[in-house]
Amino acid sequence: MTYLFSFSFLFWPLIILLLVCVRQVNQYERGVKFMFGKFHKLVEPGWRLVIPVIQSMTKVDIRTKAVEVPYQDAITRDNVSCKVNAVVYYRVVDAGRAVIVVENFWNAVSQLAQTTMRNVVGELTLDELLSDRDQASARIKELVATHTSDWGIEVQTVELKDISLPEDMQRTIAKQAEAERERRAVIISSEGEVIAADNLKKAADILAQNPAALHLRTLNSINDISSDQSNTIVFAVPIEVLRAFEAISKK
Repeated sequence: MTYLFSFSFLFWPLIILLLVCVRQVNQYERGVKFMFGKFHKLVEPGWRLVIPVIQSMTKVDIRTKAVEVPYQDAITRDNVSCKVNAVVYYRVVDAGRAVIVVENFWNAVSQLAQTTMRNVVGELTLDELLSDRDQASARIKELVATHTSDWGIEVQTVELKDISLPEDMQRTIAKQAEAERERRAVIISSEGEVIAADNLKKAADILAQNPAALHLRTLNSINDISSDQSNTIVFAVPIEVLRAFEAISKK
């Protein structure tokens, strides 16, 4: 009886102590283990023992994260004010450095992306920013990745989501686009007239080589017009035809 009492007296405290020491690291996490306040090792997924007081462990999520960079007021190289926002996709590749080197790495990435985005927008003109977002996104990614690599973080991609312009600038761009469309329409119309005139010249040269072809073309045109009985047709007869008719009537 005394033996059973002693066993139960020791068993339950050991169970409680074991439960207190056990830490679960999920598959999408890595643990950064410290001993006496110093970095000890990285902990893989599973159940791991952490001795209270002596050891401690910080778990780091290594899944890809999306950080939305809020709208930032920026000025382009040609002195146009605009608001730009973006989204940054990154993941932790070295959990130890992400915990030891930088505090709150998720906040650090967001703040770095904000300042970098403003700087990159300042290097581009408004036309370059609007027409080639991929170039701006690649430049932001390059600069952000240069700093975050020392933190054990890999920047996978950066995408500019929206570029907001003041209303007066939007009206100016709309007028410019309308003027550009009108310019293209005038050019296309004039090019069509040149082609039509060239084709008419070629047709006139061909018809001039054979007078009979000209007469046939004239008769064909009259036939097309005569389909509508409401039309009044004034037909100019060549002088040669009139002379032929006169010669026939005299006979």
